[in-house]
Amino acid sequence: MSGVLFEDGGKFHAGRVLSETDASLQVELESGKRQKIKTAQALVRFDQPAPPELFAWALAQQDGIDLDLLWEFAPEDEFHFDQVAADYYGGRPDAAQRSAILLRLFGAPHYFQRRGRGGSFRKAPAQQVQAALAAIARKEQQQRQIEADAADLAAGRCPPAIADKLYAILFKPDKNGPEYKAVALAVKQTGRGALALLRDAGAIASPWTFHMQRFLLERFPKGTSFPSLPIPRVDGELPLADAEAFSIDDSATTEIDDAFSLRRLDDGRVRVGIHIAAPALAMVRDSDWDQVARNRLSTVYMPGEKITMLPDALVQAFTLEAGRACPALSLYCTVDADFRPVTFDTRVEQVRIASNLRHDQLDAAVTEATLAALADQPLEPGAEGTTAAGAAQSPREARGETNTGAPFPHAAELAWLWRFAQRLKQGREQVRGRPERAGGVDYTFRIDGLEQGADAARVRIEPRLRGAPLDTIVAELMILANATWGQWLAELGLPAIYRSQSGYGATLRTRMGLKPAPHQGLGVAQYAWCTSPLRRYVDLVNQGQLIAAARHGMTAPLSAPFKPRDPLLFAIVEAFEDTYKAYADHQAALERYWTLRYLAQEGLDTFDASTLRDGAVRIDGLPLVFPALGAQGLPRGSRVRVQVTGTDLITLEAHGRILGPLEIPADAAAAEAEADAEEEDAAALAAPISVAVDVEDDAAAAAEPSGAAQQTS
Repeated sequence: MSGVLFEDGGKFHAGRVLSETDASLQVELESGKRQKIKTAQALVRFDQPAPPELFAWALAQQDGIDLDLLWEFAPEDEFHFDQVAADYYGGRPDAAQRSAILLRLFGAPHYFQRRGRGGSFRKAPAQQVQAALAAIARKEQQQRQIEADAADLAAGRCPPAIADKLYAILFKPDKNGPEYKAVALAVKQTGRGALALLRDAGAIASPWTFHMQRFLLERFPKGTSFPSLPIPRVDGELPLADAEAFSIDDSATTEIDDAFSLRRLDDGRVRVGIHIAAPALAMVRDSDWDQVARNRLSTVYMPGEKITMLPDALVQAFTLEAGRACPALSLYCTVDADFRPVTFDTRVEQVRIASNLRHDQLDAAVTEATLAALADQPLEPGAEGTTAAGAAQSPREARGETNTGAPFPHAAELAWLWRFAQRLKQGREQVRGRPERAGGVDYTFRIDGLEQGADAARVRIEPRLRGAPLDTIVAELMILANATWGQWLAELGLPAIYRSQSGYGATLRTRMGLKPAPHQGLGVAQYAWCTSPLRRYVDLVNQGQLIAAARHGMTAPLSAPFKPRDPLLFAIVEAFEDTYKAYADHQAALERYWTLRYLAQEGLDTFDASTLRDGAVRIDGLPLVFPALGAQGLPRGSRVRVQVTGTDLITLEAHGRILGPLEIPADAAAAEAEADAEEEDAAALAAPISVAVDVEDDAAAAAEPSGAAQQTS
């Protein structure tokens, strides 16, 4: 029975002919598969040898056929492969020789251009052949370099070309680039991960730079600098508030978004002013700076530094800095003698800022005890005065209060606000159905000498008790403003971006959306971020809507920047959630990095700790959770002594072992409940950072030799 060599889908096959008609053949391949082909596809017919033998001989023979010689004596016009086979082998070449010539011509498109499907070709112009040969030579040279670089990596040496593109290779690779292919080939040859190979080769000199470059490549591929644009200004004059305000922030805060004022009214009630910096007065929708802010969406915070949403000059134009009158969106809340909010009023105005109070300077003095001692100190009627902006004396100075003997600035106001905040918190807890968990610790990272390089810097980690009076005052007033303004925008039919929360424990879910919905964790009917417009774009959007509401009331939907069902709002929500999470993950990664650095810096390895689920422990006094050998069998909430046995500043892993128990909880149920609450806070601290390296998933993409053998398999 005869055999046939045929082409199908760019590949050649040889098989036995089972049957034949004028138009087609039924062919059986060596694998037993039967295939119907057209007569025109049957390029070489033969009786001997067997199809597999002929095909194997032709594949082996083709590599020895001189392409330059074939090209030289091939006809100038279109020709059939049998013509070249007769010239090359002489006389009447057999089926195997004809097949070898066919495979060679087909596998060299830079020499011979295929013409149709009947085995005809035309030789390429000489200039094209030379260009193709030069390209092949470059590719072969590149392949040799790839193989040499892969060998260097496997031997623990990092080639300079790979070191120069290290972070792009790991996190945003050009998979056609030779550097990437060299790493992929080394991964394939050694069976090791790309990250391990590069680190052992000395490519990652600075773990801090590693984490920063990873983040910047993903989120700021064009860099973090701002365009050179004029700083926007507020059009027109704003009325000056009859209030003098003060802010409460950390000393490192430059984007001062919020400040507060108090004024006792003639009827004995108190008017609380919550004043928010108002960049939306100047940053109109789709302006240049609005688009810059929309692209960044938020300030990025990390220990020792930050990447701001807006440039310093624009921030300084609107930040609530002491000693000047600042544009503000103000929410005034009238509070009765029982500390219950009675009425609300929103105004667009200027507010004189009297003081910028700082947490780190006042936390030790502003305690529950000192505030309780000041509880009976009255607020004077009209206590904030009405001095015009730019006056030589502030109202407080005019009253001679520069040295009142108070334990800290604004003592009477803070004492009153502390009681008001407690009342607000109690109201929210009634809605929640349970009190908020008391205690807990937040940590402030201070990095000394970072400007000299991260590897030489020293870290200080300062614990702050959660729920300290100043924190509670600020938090409760911000919740009040965000909930009140969110409700007002909904009542006016103005679209806004809301933040809702539902569920509990493992099912707890927080969402951003365009419809008001309850925030279960806060215990409010709706919650719209409005109080941080200098650092979050969502707040800036909502502030623009609020300004329209304050100026136009019920007709605000006609003049607001965003109308109902505006598609841009949906895009902002989607982009913000993804971006905000990425920024938070980066902050958590850098905090974990500096925590591990702190252990090495201080020579610490043994701690008291509490057990969590899945064999994890949370050490006392530092924001660090990690798995510890021996913790798996202990009840959650057990107190243990633990030793850190290893850390990794690249993967941010830490692991340890239990040295011994300190206290096993007697009430297992209570300990489990407390551990559940602890683990809600510990989630961001518990796991090492996942370093997603594409190279490890694509090692098979390492360069392979190309040629006819691939096409004839």
